[in-house]
Formats: sequence, structure tokens, C-alpha cells
Amino acid sequence: MTTDTIEIAPKLRGRPREFDMDAALDEALRVFSERGYHAASISELTEAMGLTAGSVYKAFGDKRGIFLAAFDRYRQVRQPLIEACLAEAANGRAKLFALTAFFAESSCGEIGRRGCLVVGSATELALFDEEIAGRVATAFNLDERRILDLIRLGQADGSISQDVDAEGIACAILCLTKGMRVIGKTGPKPERMLAVAEAAMKLLN
Repeated sequence: MTTDTIEIAPKLRGRPREFDMDAALDEALRVFSERGYHAASISELTEAMGLTAGSVYKAFGDKRGIFLAAFDRYRQVRQPLIEACLAEAANGRAKLFALTAFFAESSCGEIGRRGCLVVGSATELALFDEEIAGRVATAFNLDERRILDLIRLGQADGSISQDVDAEGIACAILCLTKGMRVIGKTGPKPERMLAVAEAAMKLLN
């Protein structure tokens, strides 16, 4: 068995079948995002993941174990998408707008209605589960640090005023982007969310 696949013993004799772990976690992520942690049942998760209950328990222990693995998978998948988005922008201000526009886009359509697993975890689980609260805090801190670094980059390259309170604005934009993901559950129009991203840039004036 590799780190990316788990083997499921078939009912008939022969070699065990291998299932892609990342693909299984992507399906678990979809269920958790749509249903929330408490509403997602083991039967829904195992069916979505294409695994037997016994295989799921062997790989993850329980529903919480599936959730933690899906949480980490969510962060793993999202980060390269964000980095690619930032790489196309020319300076600090442009990169910051690209970042807020990325969250605006993520708050629309099917992805928007599913919501953000990190934000959902903050509201549903962080108060009651110390480990999950730690993961959420780490994710938020890293996101705020990225925003702060982009503001300081903009101040260094001249695209953002030196008078801007970098730390205060970084926290404000963090709150704004996470709020976008909450509003995204209601199915807002893309132009509305993009207008929010554009309004965020006025904080840098």
C-alpha cells in the first residue's frame, strides 16, 4: 500500500483493488462542505468515497479522522491555486486584488454554495474540538500573513502607500474574504462579489 492509495479486499479471490486516496478525500470534502460535519453520515461518506465502511474505519479510524484528513486535503489543493493566481500579478497591489478576486470567484456558483471547509469548521466545530480549532487558527493565521506580506510588498514597490496600517488592513481583508465565503452559501451574483473585492482595494488608498 502506498501513501496515496488504500487497498480494499475484494469479495472474490484475487489481487486487492487500489483506490486513490486523494480522490476519496475529495469526495469526502464535498460531502462535508455541503452537509456540514454533524449532518454528514458515515454511510454518505463511504458511498461518496467509493469505499466500504470497514476500509474507511481502517484508514481513518472514525468520521472525525476522515474530516481531519479532508481538511488537510482542502488546504493542500487550494494553496497552489492561490499561488498560481498571485504569480500572474505584477506588483503587491495587483497581487492583493488577485487574491481578493480569487475569493470572490470562489464565493459564486456551485463552489460558493458548498462553502469553505475552514470557515465552516470555525463556526461548527472550533468551539468544541481543540485540535480542529488549532487547524482553523493556523489556516487563518497563514492567510492573514499572506495578505500582510502582499501589503508590505506593495509598500516596497510603491503600489501601496506607506501610510497604510499594514497589520490592521491585513486583518480587515482577512475578515472580508472569509465573510465572502459565508455569503457565497446564499448564491450571490459574481459581479456582486467582484464589487466587494474592488471595494477592498479602497482600504489601501
